Formats: sequence, structure tokens, C-alpha cells
Amino acid sequence: MGTCVIFVEEQHKMKSTQIITLIFLYILSLISCKEEVGPDLIFHSANIYTVEEEQGNAQALAIKDGFILAIGDNKSVLSAKGSNTKIIDAKGQFLMPGFIEGHGHFTGMGNSLINLNLLNTKNWEEVLSMVKSKVGETKKGAWLKGRGWHQEKWDTPLQEHVHGYPYHDELSKLTADNPVILFHASGHSLFANEKAMNAVGISKETPDPIGGKIIRDNAGQAIGVFEERAMKPFREAFNSYEESISKEETYALWLKGINLAQELCLQQGVTSFQDAGSTFKELNDYKTLAEAGDLDIRLWAMIRESHEDIESNLSPYPIIGAGNNFFTCRAIKSEVDGALGSFGAWLLKPYHDKPGFEGQNTTSLKDVVKIAKLAKQKDLQMCVHSIGDRANRVVLDMFEAHMPKKGYAEGSRWRIEHAQHLNPADIGRFSELGVIASMQAVHCTSDAPFVEKRLGEKRSKEGAYAWRSLLDSGARIANGTDVPVEDISPLDCIYAAVTRKRKDNDLAFFTEQKMSRAEAIKSYTLDNAYAAFEENSKGSIKVGKLADIILLDKNLMTCSEKEILDAKVTMTVVGGEIKYVR
Repeated sequence: MGTCVIFVEEQHKMKSTQIITLIFLYILSLISCKEEVGPDLIFHSANIYTVEEEQGNAQALAIKDGFILAIGDNKSVLSAKGSNTKIIDAKGQFLMPGFIEGHGHFTGMGNSLINLNLLNTKNWEEVLSMVKSKVGETKKGAWLKGRGWHQEKWDTPLQEHVHGYPYHDELSKLTADNPVILFHASGHSLFANEKAMNAVGISKETPDPIGGKIIRDNAGQAIGVFEERAMKPFREAFNSYEESISKEETYALWLKGINLAQELCLQQGVTSFQDAGSTFKELNDYKTLAEAGDLDIRLWAMIRESHEDIESNLSPYPIIGAGNNFFTCRAIKSEVDGALGSFGAWLLKPYHDKPGFEGQNTTSLKDVVKIAKLAKQKDLQMCVHSIGDRANRVVLDMFEAHMPKKGYAEGSRWRIEHAQHLNPADIGRFSELGVIASMQAVHCTSDAPFVEKRLGEKRSKEGAYAWRSLLDSGARIANGTDVPVEDISPLDCIYAAVTRKRKDNDLAFFTEQKMSRAEAIKSYTLDNAYAAFEENSKGSIKVGKLADIILLDKNLMTCSEKEILDAKVTMTVVGGEIKYVR
């Protein structure tokens, strides 16, 4: 029989959160007097960063049935332990809410961990070398897929190129027996070998599709690069190839990628993942995994299909909190332009390094409006990929015309995904309309070597990755990595947010737009939760919220800037269960 514990303190000296904690502990102590029950898990001697401004920091927290039960000092929280409570001495480590990936591609991440991952290649020769190795272990006739190359980030210039893109000849010689498609890091263009181009019927006479471009040499021949909608025949051909493989084999391969993606998320301290666009099949598979208890991180997903397919398959949505709060789908994703690196961002004025060209509108605005109306009817969030300043203005206009009326008062929380390059006149509109700026801080430093080349100094300074201007205007920023476009490293992203510097060479990009540390952490936790209507259940350390927490070996609020990059996640807890220990 345990000893009853009663907590007494002058209430006028306590904050409301402390009172709630003491009430929980008092009730628990009364129960433990009879049944010897207590919290499932207690962390003590931690440096707890709650992300709750009014609550402040703490030393200890207790977890019960997957939720945070109590927060406070070591003595008060430890006094509630039961005979079966697991006690963890944090030894002064930094304890904070689990990171929420605010914009990534979960299946794409899984694929990148199985297929050719070219994200860290430094030149075209490295790409060719990796392809050559992969071909050696691939059966004749099988399609080979990869992703991650970026011509603007190569350290060795090409002797022959078109707008920095190489010709397909060398790749085609290495891969004569296999169709090969290599997606650009942005996902907005791909490189195909001759075998793949022949498979889809590309010739000199093949016209550019609406919303896409085939990159050609002076003689009009395709060099192997296909931008935006020009990628469609290759996607379809690859899908047909996959359909020729047994469904069991295809699913097993997909599941292998998903499990690898989950493992990597947990190692990086990511406890929730906002998937920026999945097919209905993928969404159904995610839900099935969640309901079977096979997801270790929480997925929040956007539907990404054509208007026609969305309209005919929307009846089960929204799905909120399926599988014990491990799967939610309450948003639809569309797009209006491409990526800056592949000249796909839709601009108000021509590219600085491509005179006369203003980028591309990749999806008919009429179709995007139709999708927005479906979102409004079903009370789903509308999320639109917009990178260029024209794209962002068009989408803000569209949102203003079509978002629910409650959007102005309560916040329908429609989102612009990326919002990378803004005209200064449009910055204040995000706050005015309640639109979430879903941005990825690491894109700023990753893209820094070529942004001024594309936009010129004035546009880059005034509106490129304008976090400070957006935050000062009252907008909310949801942060993330856009994995597999970038590595899924929240710490790299936070470093980029607070320094605006590349981690490899300290190249700075208009540092007056950087965030404070508190803002950067909030953008990766509570503001990401808000952007998904989940701020009441996650994103901060607070009594009653889901026990999704992480421990780090560095204090992100006080360590040096470079130490942010060196920090290690030592433990990841999801729903009160320890999922990863370093």
C-alpha cells in the first residue's frame, strides 16, 4: 500500500498549468493509495523546453496512457510514481516536443531509401558512376529510377550543356539495356536516357505539352531533360512497368521503403509527418497501417489527385485520428507552378538569367479553383504549391475569393506550400487572410547559390524566403524539409532558419530575414501542429497532450550555432512509447 501524497501550495502564486499539474498528481496519488498505480513513465532531471510561452520550462514530466500527465519539478512529479512506473534520469538533457515534419513526401522518402539517391552528388560524373553501379545489379530490361541531382549545385562545370543541363549521350551509353529516369531534386524535372525516351516515343517532332517543356539542343533534339508536365509519359510508362510486377512484390517493396522512412524519422526526432500529396491508394495503405498499429510516427496527409478523381473519391474524407491518432487526411493538394532551379517557378517578371521567360503555370487555374471548391464543400484544407511571386499572388487571390467565410475570423488555415518568392506587396496578405506559409527553411540555404542568378539581387533581397517579414506581419510559418528534395534533418533546417547560412561553406543569404531560435523551434513544433488543426493535441509539452517527445544532447536555445548541427537526438518517444534510443 502506497503512502498518499497531498500537494499544498498558495494558488495565487501558481500559474494555471501548475495548478492543473497538481490536480492531476493529487488525483493520481489518491488512486495509488489503493491500487499502487502511477504514471507509466517519468522523465526527471531534464531541461524541459515546453514551447508554451506562459508555462515556461520544467525539470520533470509524467506520462500515462500515451498522454502527458504532469509537468513540474523533480520532487513533485517523482512523488507520484507507482510500483510499475519506468523512471528515466535525463541527466540534464534537452527535452522538447517531437519535431513535426511540416511538408515532406513519405512514399517518396521511402523510395529514395531504396532507389538511387542522388541528393549528395556533387557533379555529373558522380551521377553517372552511381547509375553504372546500379545497372550492374539490375536485370536487363528493368526500369531504373533515381532522384536528387541538381545541376546548380554541381562543383564541376559541364563542357557541353543547355541551361546547365548535360546531354544524355554518356548516360545512354552506360544504360543501353535499361530505361532510366532520374528525377531532379525538386521533383519538377527528370533526366531520361535514350532507352526511356524511345519507350515513350520522344522524337524531334514531339511537341511541348501545356505546362511542360522538353529541353532541346540547337537542332531541336531532346537532350534528355523533361520539365513539369513533360514528365507525364515517363511516369505513366514507369507505372505500367510496375503494374507488370506482382502486386505482392510491389507492395512489399513499398512497405520496405515506408519502414525505412519511419526508422529514419525516429532517428531524427520526427514524431509526426505532414505528407504533401498522396494518391488515394497510398492514403488507404497508410490508414490500414495505422489501424493495424504498424505506424511508429503519426501521418497527416494531403490528397493529391486530378480534379476528376478527387470529385469521385472524396466521400470518406476527411479522416481524422484513425488508428489511435496515427493517421489523418483532411487536406487536398494542388499546384500552380514548378521549382526555381528548373526554371519552373512562375514569376511576375522574367528570370534574371533567362530573359523573356517568366516560368510556367503547370496546372490550369480553372482546375485549381474546382479543387478549392471541393475542399470548401468538404471542410478540407486547401494546400497549393506556389514558389514564384506570380504563383503566390494568383493563389492568394484565389484563396481570398473561394476560402470559407470563417477563414477570416476563425482561420480555415488554407496553406501555400513553399511560398518561397514573394512580392513585398503580398507579404501582409498571409496574415490578413489567415493563410499558412508552409515554408522549408533548408531550401533557402540549399538554393542560395543560384537564387540571385535566377531573380537578381533586388527580388532576392525583398521577397526570397522572407521569414522575418512574414512573422513580423503576423503570419504563421510551418517548417519542414520537403524530403526527399532535402535530407530529413530538422536540426539542419533549424540551423538554416536561425543563421541563413549554408552549413558547408557559411555562405549567407540575406540574414536580416532569419528567425530567432524560439521562432524556429516553434515553426517545427507548435506552428506545424496549428497548420494541421492539431495544436490542441501536439506541438508542445502540456498536460493532456500526446506524449510525443524527444531528448537531445544539446540545449538548442543556448548552444552555439554550429552546435545545433552537431546535436544528436538521444531518445524519441511517440505516444508514451520509447521508439528510438541512440
